[in-house]
Amino acid sequence: MSSEQFSEVDVLQAKLLQNLEDAGEAITSYFSDVARLEVMSRIEEVTEKIVSSLSKEEAPVLVLKSRSRWSNVRFNESVGLHMTACGTVSILRSDCPSAVIKFALILKALSTIYKLVQSDSYVTKRDIYYNDPQLFGSQKTLDAIVDDISCLLRVPRRSLHVCATTKGLISGDLCYLEEDGTRVDCSSTAVPVSSSVNGIMNIVSSAKFVLVIEKDATFQRLLDDEFCTQFYPCIIITGKGVPDVNSRLMVKKLWETLHIPVFALVDADPHGIEIMCIYKYGSISMAFEAPTLTVSSMLWLGLLPSDIERWSSC
Repeated sequence: MSSEQFSEVDVLQAKLLQNLEDAGEAITSYFSDVARLEVMSRIEEVTEKIVSSLSKEEAPVLVLKSRSRWSNVRFNESVGLHMTACGTVSILRSDCPSAVIKFALILKALSTIYKLVQSDSYVTKRDIYYNDPQLFGSQKTLDAIVDDISCLLRVPRRSLHVCATTKGLISGDLCYLEEDGTRVDCSSTAVPVSSSVNGIMNIVSSAKFVLVIEKDATFQRLLDDEFCTQFYPCIIITGKGVPDVNSRLMVKKLWETLHIPVFALVDADPHGIEIMCIYKYGSISMAFEAPTLTVSSMLWLGLLPSDIERWSSC
């Protein structure tokens, strides 16, 4: 596209930057990055409380922030859904039959995480699950346990040295260095979204906009049609449906680094709108990490319900 064709995008970018400046500082995260020694110290504090309870012949308990209660969440236009510093908690008692299994799973996961942080090594949640699938029962159970621990210790999940398996794809005018120094060039083909987005360095791009695409099939169709060449320079990315954390982190990283318009291309149905809202406003289950995941400036490009009505009448 010529510079004249990008004029409206440039105007939009200027407006977004002005809005960003007018908004000032956004809400800070429920917790911020925490050093390794501090993470280990917080795990030790939890363990010491359990040992202390046992020495007094009392049933140990864990106090967990309720991540599924709307009473613990607030909405802010610049951040979306974010967790309040204080709110409803759930008491997990080790002597309660309905809670004892979850209590044990949290302790097991805490032990694994402590060793990872201590050795400064990383694994995926999938690795932890398959190390003892009978114990955890399902990947979904382990995922929830890791998020609960993140809230319990008041640290972002990346500080636990537990990574999520990535499923998203990205393509376009973008180059960067992975945490291990590997150079990634997204211009020639689609590449998997990094599994360590926060470690990405030296982002280089002249893209005018980022297009977030709901479905992998649509993403592949745009690649086949050479969308990134016809609308050069731009970046397209998909989380292949409901986005994983890494895809959301990448969109956020691109916005914070490049400060260019971010558009969403989703179906004009409740599911598509929900997916766009996850990128834009976050989700209740991950509200505790909203400031690092949401892009409230994202714009809904389409499809709009009005588009369907207009095209049907043609």
